[in-house]
Amino acid sequence: MSFILITCDGRARRGELETVHGKIQTPVFMNVGTSAAIKGGVSTLDLKNLKCQVELSNTYHLHVRPGEDVIYKLGGIHKFFNWDRPVLTDSGGYQVFSLANLRNISEEGVTFASHFDGARIFMSPEVSMQIQSKLASTIAMAFDECPSSVADRSYIKNSCDRTLRWLIRCMDEMKRLNSLPETINNKQMLFGIGQGGIYEDLRIEHMQRITELDLDGYAIGGLAVGESNQVMYHIIDVIEPFMPKDKPRYLMGVGTPINILECVDRGVDFFDCVMPSRNARHGNVFTSAGQLNIMNEKFKYDSRPIDEECSCEVCSNYSRGYIRHLLKSGEILGMRLSVMHNLYFYNNLMEEIRAAIESGCFSEYKKEKSAVFSQRV
Repeated sequence: MSFILITCDGRARRGELETVHGKIQTPVFMNVGTSAAIKGGVSTLDLKNLKCQVELSNTYHLHVRPGEDVIYKLGGIHKFFNWDRPVLTDSGGYQVFSLANLRNISEEGVTFASHFDGARIFMSPEVSMQIQSKLASTIAMAFDECPSSVADRSYIKNSCDRTLRWLIRCMDEMKRLNSLPETINNKQMLFGIGQGGIYEDLRIEHMQRITELDLDGYAIGGLAVGESNQVMYHIIDVIEPFMPKDKPRYLMGVGTPINILECVDRGVDFFDCVMPSRNARHGNVFTSAGQLNIMNEKFKYDSRPIDEECSCEVCSNYSRGYIRHLLKSGEILGMRLSVMHNLYFYNNLMEEIRAAIESGCFSEYKKEKSAVFSQRV
C-alpha cells in the first residue's frame, strides 16, 4: 500500500493511493454514507454508476446502530453493504464537537449521551480503533478532539496536546489489532488529524508533531466549523508546507465545488461533505451553469434535464418538471434522483480536476469553473 504523486500543477496534486481494496485516484471526493447508506435511497450499486471511488461512514453512528459486532459477524462493512471499493471510517472524534452538549472529555476518552436514546457511550482512542477494526474499513481515522474554531487559545493548545497523545494510543492499538488472526482487514490504514483552530503557530506545531509519526495519511481537521472560507484557505496555506509531499492529504468536511477547487489549488487530495446529498434532498442541485433550486415554480413545465451537459442516468431519462413534481409530492424517488445527480456531478468534477492537473491547465480550469459555480440558475 503506497501513495504515488503522479504530477503537480502548481500546488495542485494528481496522485494515486493503493489500498487493499483497490486504487484511489486523487484528488477524490468521498461520498458520505453516515450509517452505511447514502441518504435518499442510493445503493452501493448506484454508487459505481455515479463514479464513486470511496464511501465514507461514521464510526459513532454505526456503533450506536446496528453495532460493530453485527457488522463484524456479517463479514465487515464491505460485505455488509456490498461494496468492493475503499471505505473510510471517521473516528467518532467529530461527535466530540457536534454533540458538545451531550459529552464529557477526559484524558482517557469521551463519554457521550447517545443522540438516539440517551444511553451512555464511552469512546477512547482504543475503543475507536476497536470499532473501526471490526468494521474492517480500508482507512481508519485517528480519534481526536475537534474544538470549536472560536475556542480560546489555551483550550485549543491543551486539546492539540491531548489529540497527539490520543494519536499515539491509536497507533499502538491499531498495530495490536492488525496482528490478530481474527481481524478481517489486517492491512487497515491509519490517518492522523491535525488541529489547532485558527491559530497559525498551533496549526504548524501540531502538524509538525503528527507528521513525525509514520502514518498512512494526514488530515486537516477543525475547519469548516464556522470560520469564513477565507480564514479556512489561509490556514491551509499556512500548514501545507509542513505536510509530507509523499502522503495523501485530507481536508475533512469540505465542501462546495468552489471550496474544492480552491483547496485542490492548495495541495489537498481528499475531500468529503454531506452537502451535495443533503442539498439534493431539498431540491438544490448543481449544474454546469451553476446551482438551481428545482422546487422553483419556473421549473414546473420544464422538460429539460437537470443539466443538459450531464450524462448521468438521471439527466438522460428525467425532466426538471418531473423531478420537481416528485419532490413537491413527497415521493422518495424525487430525493433519490436528485441525490444521484449531485453525487455524479461531484465525482465527475473530480475526474475533470484530475485531467486538468495532468494537462497542466488547472489554473485556467479553476478560474472558469469558479465563475460558473458562483452563479445560480
